Amino acid sequence: MDEQSATDARTTLERESDVTFFIASGPGGQHRNRNATGVRLLHRPSGIVVTATERRSQAANLEVAYVRLARRLEAVRRVEAPRVPTRPSRAARTERLAAKRRRAGTKAFRGPVHEE
Repeated sequence: MDEQSATDARTTLERESDVTFFIASGPGGQHRNRNATGVRLLHRPSGIVVTATERRSQAANLEVAYVRLARRLEAVRRVEAPRVPTRPSRAARTERLAAKRRRAGTKAFRGPVHEE
């Protein structure tokens, strides 16, 4: 993605999102506990909500939240190709059974020694 389209995508996200700031709990001292540094983004068209509370800076949390929102929207839009079931060929089955027999023969030698 080139710089211009990234800027356009960010502008579109800003237009389509509601930003809410809240007081984030956790370590970080007085700056974090008394100021609204947590950021919550609601993407109105899709209803997706993301939050960011890791940083003590509101601006840094806002950037992280927009990155998370873009990733989440990208994941929702991704269409996975359906799996096409296949069967192993006759040669593959024969080779698999031969490998199992070789492995079983190796394991047979690990048992206790029976003296006659």
